[in-house]
Amino acid sequence: MSSAIIVMSFIKFRVFTMKIKYFLSWSLLLAPILIVSTSVLAKVGITQNIESVEVTHLGEKVVIQRSQDADHKIGGGYDKTSRQCPPFCIQPNHITEGLETVAELEVLNYLKDNNAIVIDSRTPNWLARGTIPGTINIPWTKINKTQQQAWSEEMEVESIDNILQQYFSVKNENGVLDFSNAKTLVVFCNGAWCGQSVNFIKTLINNGYPVKKLKWYRGGMQAWESFGLTTVKPK
Repeated sequence: MSSAIIVMSFIKFRVFTMKIKYFLSWSLLLAPILIVSTSVLAKVGITQNIESVEVTHLGEKVVIQRSQDADHKIGGGYDKTSRQCPPFCIQPNHITEGLETVAELEVLNYLKDNNAIVIDSRTPNWLARGTIPGTINIPWTKINKTQQQAWSEEMEVESIDNILQQYFSVKNENGVLDFSNAKTLVVFCNGAWCGQSVNFIKTLINNGYPVKKLKWYRGGMQAWESFGLTTVKPK
């Protein structure tokens, strides 16, 4: 082999190795950018077909969606697993015969239903941590005095009849409550270890509210937070 051919082969080899080094160096530089770009583009939807839901909360439009932060973690104190029982005891999946237990997607549907009200039955100290947009807060202690001491919550109890008529479209006809046009109520509290919503629902049932018009979101705020869904704090 002539010296000229050897030189040319060496030059081609050097050019080839330089191209490889150039390609690898740029690949290493671009890799983080490509990873970031992919994470930014990866949408975290509510379902395969639902990205967000718009509701009205205290007169303002709020968009409910899941957190787009891949590093988002459950907040609001709902990462705590062990609380004193009683009162923070695990609740059954069904409260009473005929009462439906619902989950997040059903709650989102009821938030858009004009014939339904989603009720946060927690007391103000829990409400301060945040609530589900589009809900109204009626603390369970407002309608139930009997178990307030066990929960260390003292509040002024309102007339259950006034609450039924003011919020739930129940009519009082000559001293008799008419539930024919009553709203469907979806009640929640902190989660499966919290009995505030259970007490609220039982009080309504004991006062004649039709079981078929009551729904229970057992997962409550802990489940809502675990999905990274939007929350709002009281003003």
